[in-house]
Amino acid sequence: MALYDIERKVLRVIGIYSAGRRRTPTIDDLCIKTGRDRGVIMTVLEVLAKEEHIKWQRFAPDNMTELDKLS
Repeated sequence: MALYDIERKVLRVIGIYSAGRRRTPTIDDLCIKTGRDRGVIMTVLEVLAKEEHIKWQRFAPDNMTELDKLS
């Protein structure tokens, strides 16, 4: 399934941030980088996890793992 722009943007931010800092971004980092509020980011992360682009669970929101790379 194709990703919406915000989903693609969050996934890209996760990848770039992780490569540069050797850790995944926090929810607050994603809010700052995307200009979206926490609720939107949480929803996007749920979609990305459901579609198996990342490994993420709502009870540990700042702990995520990227499973694939965007081309």
